[in-house]
Amino acid sequence: MREDVKEYYGKTLAGSEDLKTDACCTLEAPPQNIRDIQNKIHPEVSGHYYGCGLIIPQSIEGLKILDLGSGSGMDVYTLSAMVGEQGHIAGVDMTDEQLAIAERHRDYHADAFGYSKSNVEFHKGYLEQLDELNLEPGSFDLIISNCVINLCQDKEAVLKHCHSLLKEGGEMYFSDVYSDRRVPDTLRTDPELYGECLSGALYWNDFHNLAKACGFADPRLVEDRPLGLNNDSVVERIGHIGFYSATYRLFKISGLEPFCEDYGQAVKYLGGVEGQEQAFSLDKHHHIDKGRLFPVCGNTYRMLNESRFAKHFEFYGNWDTHFGIFEGCGTSLPYDQETGSIQSPSGGCC
Repeated sequence: MREDVKEYYGKTLAGSEDLKTDACCTLEAPPQNIRDIQNKIHPEVSGHYYGCGLIIPQSIEGLKILDLGSGSGMDVYTLSAMVGEQGHIAGVDMTDEQLAIAERHRDYHADAFGYSKSNVEFHKGYLEQLDELNLEPGSFDLIISNCVINLCQDKEAVLKHCHSLLKEGGEMYFSDVYSDRRVPDTLRTDPELYGECLSGALYWNDFHNLAKACGFADPRLVEDRPLGLNNDSVVERIGHIGFYSATYRLFKISGLEPFCEDYGQAVKYLGGVEGQEQAFSLDKHHHIDKGRLFPVCGNTYRMLNESRFAKHFEFYGNWDTHFGIFEGCGTSLPYDQETGSIQSPSGGCC
């Protein structure tokens, strides 16, 4: 399947318009500040972009970032502008044709962003074998990926390598395709369905359990949308399965609990995160208004307190008393089946 994927993205697809579904497409327009940056991206780079979500989290200036499956470099160069000249982005991809496009426009983008030299680098390699590249363990603040991990056959190896490469308090922030049930083996060997990011997709609950087993104890869903399979041949083969594009953030914080436990803690957002001046969205269930005391579980408290976001919050409470699990923390399908809108509860965890 690895060779089939190389062929599909290196030769079969001349551009994003050749895709047969919207699984590897980002449908919603990004915020204006990101659109302004992407207007400066070289058209050859943007014309070979394949992704299913916006994988640019908050507060990334000066960070060291790794992009898994960086392709032609669209996300790398967008982030390059946002981290500033002192930040650094490394991209990894296995497809020669995509890497060639990304490499030949390094100087172009350094000039476009007003940098004295490029702050990006690209590596050829396989995501299941990140340990064979010259990447220092525990050196990255952030790892991103856009609709690529579903194309990897050994997803456990990918997540374990990511956990090793992240700093303590760092995070993996990525979009990918997930299914509402396990895809049968008979469909997993279909090269077209695999290349369209469908038959390699993980069942969502298998992903949650796998992430926890690899050290990411509390996966947080940021946003999601149902995918459109607008091709009769694709629908005939795999249309009985529901597919979703979903963005997750996985924090590398030792000792997080597997569920949302209530210790009577709360946080107050002080502002200061660009683009989220009046309210901060940690994930789909935590939309925190500025200046308002917001009850949180112990894991959320630690995600904010032990990451780059700590300076933007005040923290209240301790670990002396446990009040049980937060109401509403369940195990049913976490995605919206009609829309991908972010839920905004009035307060509290989940």
